Amino acid sequence: MTLAKENVFTPRQLDRIIEMAWEDRTPFEAIRFQFGLAEKEVIKLMRSNLKESSFKRWRKRVNSGVSQKHLKKRNPDINRFKCTRQRIISGNKISKRH
Repeated sequence: MTLAKENVFTPRQLDRIIEMAWEDRTPFEAIRFQFGLAEKEVIKLMRSNLKESSFKRWRKRVNSGVSQKHLKKRNPDINRFKCTRQRIISGNKISKRH
């Protein structure tokens, strides 16, 4: 069972999940780590919260070679899934501690 089935996300959490899903360098594993959502659940969330055209654009981008949403497809030189400034930007709990 995932956290998504147990929790209802606040608008702020929902915005952050969508933001993370749009970010090319944030893998689905990071979303799962922070919010307990598997890739299929992220897709379902994006489908229900975006306009149809925006959802299609996002899916096309994720499935193309541009996105690095899957750790297995990612360049091995990238060994992190967070920006060093991420906490300042988003208050993200998993970001670099000060």
